[in-house]
Amino acid sequence: MKLGEIARKLNCKLEGDAQAEIHGVAGIESAKAGELTFVSNPRYRQAARTTRAAAVLVGPDLAVEREPGLPPLALLRSDDPYLDFARAIGFFYTPPRYAPSIHATAVIAASAKIGEGAHIGPYCYIDEGAALGRNAVLHSFVAIYRGARVGDDFFAHAHAVVREGCRIGDRVVLQNGVVVGGDGFGFAKQRDGRWYKMLQAGITVIGDDVEIQANSCVDRATVGETRIGTGAKLDDLVLVGHGGSVGENTLLCGQVGLAGTTKVGNNCILGGQVGCSGHLTVGDGAMITPQSGVPNNVPPGALYSGSPVVEHRQWLKNAAAISRVPELAKTVRQLEAEIAKLKAQAGA
Repeated sequence: MKLGEIARKLNCKLEGDAQAEIHGVAGIESAKAGELTFVSNPRYRQAARTTRAAAVLVGPDLAVEREPGLPPLALLRSDDPYLDFARAIGFFYTPPRYAPSIHATAVIAASAKIGEGAHIGPYCYIDEGAALGRNAVLHSFVAIYRGARVGDDFFAHAHAVVREGCRIGDRVVLQNGVVVGGDGFGFAKQRDGRWYKMLQAGITVIGDDVEIQANSCVDRATVGETRIGTGAKLDDLVLVGHGGSVGENTLLCGQVGLAGTTKVGNNCILGGQVGCSGHLTVGDGAMITPQSGVPNNVPPGALYSGSPVVEHRQWLKNAAAISRVPELAKTVRQLEAEIAKLKAQAGA
């Protein structure tokens, strides 16, 4: 594909040879001649000086000075290089397509409804009363339990599970090993010390355009619903506990854990390994940095860090103070020694 055509499709300003042939995309440090790369993080600005790529997507004002002796580098000026690079990947890579079919090893209940154009792969199981929308793809070993409702253009990778009665919208992707609607973690302590399992009578509801990545679980509610809003994205190994909710276009990064009935608003970002205790609310637009522990409500638009979380600027001050603890401890010991010496002199 000509570089000029890429620039037109991405609506970017081109500085360089429009006739240059581009045959692929790559990261800036591994890119080779004929490939397109990008710079969106200032830390990689220096790498643009030495990259072997033919062209690079950059911000409107980024200056790139090449190392002497290297071939010229074409620039595509973009308001959002990362987003445009994501779009450019699609110019060179077409995901596998699955023809409408039902594999001979699939088991489909007589009362299940299968939409037009669906692909049901090897050893899939669709239970009584389940409904699958148009153009759905069940790769292999996928289980759709009794009474579940799944929308159009659904894609479930191998070993994904949609449990009984759950509802899934259109254009939802479940990566390998995802479980939607597994039992919530609900047990009541009995007088004899044993745990009594609470029946998990609710369901899980997934909105449109949601992607849930590998080995993540969205538990069903004890009563009512656990809900994932339209456009939300859940990374690998995420747990959403029973009765919780995740708002529209919210990102939950790897190993985030939401205890039961946690409510996360719209357009939030929770970094990797954030843990939220139950019965709290994270307001719309809030961001919580990785490995933070959230015991209380987080206001809308906040940036919080630490465990327990505090406002990010306060956390930076706390972290700076902690780094001085050894020095302060040494000072205290010296002062204690001086005081002891003075007391000894006074006693003499």
